[in-house]
This record gives sequence, C-alpha cells and structure tokens, in this order.
Amino acid sequence: MELRNISSTLPNFNPLRSITSSSPSTTNPFLHFSNRPFNALTLSSSSRQIHLIRLAFPRNSSRTAASKTSSPVAEDTKLEKLPADLTVTETQQPNSRIKLSVEVPQAVCEDCYKRVVDEFTIKSKVPGFRPGKKVPENILMSYLGKEYVQNVVIESILKRTLPHAMNAVTNRALQDSVRIISKFSDLLEMYTSSNSLRYDIVVDVAPEIKWNPENGYKNLKIVVELDNDIDALKASQQELRRRHKSLGILRIVTDRGLQIGDVAVIDISAKTIEQDVSNVQNIPSAESKDFNFDTEDGDKVLPGFLDSLIGIRGGETRSFPIQFPESWVQEHLRGVHAEFTVVCKELFYRDLPELDDSLADKLLPGCTTLERVKETLLEKCLEVEKTAKEQATDNAILHQLCKMVEIDIPQSVFEEQGRQLYGAQLLEIQTKLNLNEEQLAALSSPKAVSEYLRVQKENITAVLKQNLAVGDIFKRENLQLPTEELVNEVGNSIAEFKRHKQEYDEERVKEQVQDILEGAKVLEWLREHAEIQYITK
Repeated sequence: MELRNISSTLPNFNPLRSITSSSPSTTNPFLHFSNRPFNALTLSSSSRQIHLIRLAFPRNSSRTAASKTSSPVAEDTKLEKLPADLTVTETQQPNSRIKLSVEVPQAVCEDCYKRVVDEFTIKSKVPGFRPGKKVPENILMSYLGKEYVQNVVIESILKRTLPHAMNAVTNRALQDSVRIISKFSDLLEMYTSSNSLRYDIVVDVAPEIKWNPENGYKNLKIVVELDNDIDALKASQQELRRRHKSLGILRIVTDRGLQIGDVAVIDISAKTIEQDVSNVQNIPSAESKDFNFDTEDGDKVLPGFLDSLIGIRGGETRSFPIQFPESWVQEHLRGVHAEFTVVCKELFYRDLPELDDSLADKLLPGCTTLERVKETLLEKCLEVEKTAKEQATDNAILHQLCKMVEIDIPQSVFEEQGRQLYGAQLLEIQTKLNLNEEQLAALSSPKAVSEYLRVQKENITAVLKQNLAVGDIFKRENLQLPTEELVNEVGNSIAEFKRHKQEYDEERVKEQVQDILEGAKVLEWLREHAEIQYITK
C-alpha cells in the first residue's frame, strides 16, 4: 500500500530531542532596534555571519556629547562668558557614570533674571502699554504671574550654565546620557529663598577598558570544541541518504514489529516516577500526538527511547522507564526518572529505488552519475564545515576576550545594546510567524523590552564586553580598513534598505558597517596570532 512521501509527514518539533538555545553571539549581528520596531542591515560580502553586534557607540568613542550640536556642549560652540564662575564638583559613580554637582552664584542667577524680564518686556502685550515700551517690573509680574516668571528664569539658568558645567567631561560624555536629576520643585524653592541655585547632573562616559593580563590578547591559547555533526563527509552521506529517502515510498508493515529503518506514527505521554504516588506529575514537554518517528534518527532523541520501542507493532501500547541524562538541555528534566507510554498507531517501511546513476538527476539536478552527486554534496558540506569551524573559532575567541577585560558598562549603553538584540529577535519572530500589528505592538512595548533587558542582562553585558574589547584591539594594533571596501558595503546596505522601502540614516548605516568590518578585521588578526586547538565533542 502506497503512502505519502516521508518528507511531508515529519513535524517540525520533536519532544524527545535535546534542544539547544541560541546565545547572543549567534544572533544576526546586522540589526538595530528603532521605533519601527526593527530594522535590518546586511553586508553582502560577508562569507559567514560575524558575531559582533554593532556597538551602542562607535569604538573611537566619537559619539559623545561633543559630537552633536543638540548636546549641551558642541565642539564648535564657544562658551558664553558668565558674570561669575560656577563651582562644579565631580563624583565618580558605578557603571561609568559621573555625577556633577553645580553651584550657580547669585550674580549668574540675577543676570538670568534680568535677561528674562527684558525679553518679556519686549514681547509681552500688556494692556495699556504699547509694544516695545518698557513695562514696570511690578506690573509685568502681576500680568504674567510671579511663579511663571520664576519657572522661566530657572530654565534660563539651566540652559546657560549646563554647557559650562559639562565642559570638563564633554569629550567623555556619551550622547543622550546627560540628565538633570534635581527636582524642579526643589530648584524653585531654592531659587525663591536664596536667589541662587544648586543642581545635580548625571552623565555616562566612555568606559575604561582594563586587560588582565595586559596585552593578553596577543598570545591567546584557544581550545575550540567542534560538534561531530559538522564533519563534512558524514554530513554529505547523511544528505545523500535524506535525498534518497525522499524518492521512496512508505508502505504499511503488517507482519512484524518495528525495526531500524522504519517510520512509526506514535502518541507519546510521560510522567515522573516517584515512590510517593501523590507526587507523580505529567511531563508536558515530552508529550506528542501523531508524532512521525523515523528510527534512523534514533541517535538524536532521548537515549534509550528507540531501544525501548524495537519490536512494537501497529496498534500496540508500550510503557517503559527512562532517566533523562544530566546533560539534557532542559535543566528541570536533568536526572529525572520518567515512565513513557507510547501508542503505535501506524507502522511503515521504506520502499526505496535502487541507488545508482539512474537517480543522479533526481538526487541533484544537473548530475549524470551517482559519483558526481556524492562529490558535489561533499564540496557543499566542506564549505559548510569550513564556515562552522570559523564560526566556532570566533565564538571561542570572543568568549576568551570577554574573560580578559574589566569594563564598567554605562547603563545607557547597556539599554541601547539590549534594544538592538531585542530588535534582532523581533525580526526573526516576524519572519517566521508573520505577526500582525497588534502582536508586534505588544512585543515592542516598553514592558516587554524592559523584561528582556532584565532576563538577558548577563548575555547583553557579555556581548558589550566582547565588542569593546575588539574595538580596543583595532585601535591598539593600528589596523586599517580599506576605504573602497567600506564604500562598497555602505552602498550595498543602502541599496538593500531602498529595495525593502525602509527608512535609514546614511551616517548611522556607515557607522554600523564600519563597526562590523572592523570587528571582522580584528577577528581575522586574532585567528592569525592565536594558538588554536580543535577538539571534537
């Protein structure tokens, strides 16, 4: 009896398979979070996925308060002379944050008051006075309201003095991180009672990178664990077998039990084994209905599961105990003793065509011989093996760098980097599930982002430390990036944005591309100078 092609029956999720979770270092690196809620940036010439996430500020620390005219102090802005000097006290705080306590003398406050009154006199339309005619101060105060004028004066004081207060840290301050933490109500009360002002500012500064040991990155000793699955020869053989099976027919088994090579349609349930029956619990993550179990994948499921099913017949129910291994990915199941119950609903064997040259074109279009199919598959798998090996090497190097640097991460940088990573996950989810606007809005909410930052704090911090370490190496070793390569990649990235009709900031795109290319250059340099040992898991 002929049945459907096996490839159409296999489910996407196997409840018995050990599922590994992805780390931030393997997330698509060419993403940044924005108000959209996400955006993508890809480099067309990258031979593999580079692990570096774009830094929340460029590695040359140019993205400081001084680099934007909208910031308190701009590079080309000459500070206005004040009637008297401010007293600014600097206090170092955790997370590369500086607190500035600013004392504004009476002379400055009085000058700001005079300016505000003069401005109001010119622009206010007070009944009984022609425009531009000087209005007595008491009448002006009565017309505008004393408290309103005082509020404007305080704002004027802050606006005039903030650039002076920030002057000492301008070259270190990170953009958009400057905050006045004093309450406005307290400032109003202070100004009203003493005609002077004192306020506090906090600002994040570019973090200092300390290497332990100093220059330890120059003689890295790396051990890279390679998964056995990336072996090119083994992978090509498995791919050939998969393609061969896709050409076969599944036929119902009627006269025997399950054996290796068969496919069984089974229902699976599981519960814990406890001496106290009242504590027995079901294990939902191990349950499945109409699960297509390919016995040739027996090495990929829970150890002992396949052996316990050998010989089961269609329509038979079988129960058996299995202990989850201590290496199981789902921590809550490690070492758990469980009893599985399996109902074999259908049992099939494969009726495969003979594997010879006649199948070559069906196995791989364009091939005329089976030998050519094998050679082509091996070539493709060798490319995959090389990429996977490079990827694993980069991961190991970045992990080692992370352990060698001490960095006090600024909170503003942490939050921006976390949003970039969260944006990457949103893009991945949207690609797979095609979420509607309501679902996207829920996932993009401040609450959702805040929860992600809390849960992923350790991973986000690790990514930042890796990137800052790489940026520091690029500067220390005076590495260069070919201008032509940068220009080409920026052009490709902008073309990609236009093709998808997405908004973009050309300067930001250039920063991102440069960071990524510099990261790739550093990883290349580190691979050349490191002592690397490869072992297979």
